[in-house]
Amino acid sequence: MQQKSARRSNRDRTEATRADLIAAARKLFTEKSYAETGTPEIVAAAGVTRGALYHHFADKQALFAAVVEQEAAIVAEEIERASPPSLFARDALIAGSDAYLAAMRAPGRTRLLLLDGPAVLGRAAMDEIDNRHGNRTLREGLVAAMRAQTMVKLPVEALTALFAAAFDRAALAVEAGASTKDYRAVLMALIDGLSPVPPQALRPARTR
Repeated sequence: MQQKSARRSNRDRTEATRADLIAAARKLFTEKSYAETGTPEIVAAAGVTRGALYHHFADKQALFAAVVEQEAAIVAEEIERASPPSLFARDALIAGSDAYLAAMRAPGRTRLLLLDGPAVLGRAAMDEIDNRHGNRTLREGLVAAMRAQTMVKLPVEALTALFAAAFDRAALAVEAGASTKDYRAVLMALIDGLSPVPPQALRPARTR
């Protein structure tokens, strides 16, 4: 029993140290940028040693990748929470779109995911992260809409990539001060523009 408790305690400490490093790094990366942040600052902010940092991460870039992965996962969770399977397919796409735009307004998130992420990790690595999180939720929503015949059938990978680019551009514009309402209107028009029938005809008839 004592050995199990000790193992659990060690594991908890290890996980806590890793979480502290990610939290400290996120704060510094968003405040100063990746390039302007040094590992001594990160370990000082996290309250750990350099040895602890390199026990968990190979280098600063690996720590940055963990920060980006965590941010992408949070965005995907917000999208999934807003668009449960019980929603009508078009409504789920719209709810997920709104959730994405809202989630990307978290301070520093557009910088991490849309600017520094691709610059530091490379486009291929960012695509892999996106495909595990935000792009995955988008792809699932588009597939559901096509299966429900509320969207014309198109190559799903190309459709996901182009929609994702539109959403990312909207998030960057809103971050820079553009109207969320304007960009949302265009995104909704893109979704409805791929409908085989007018949006008002997509809802199932209500039973009396």
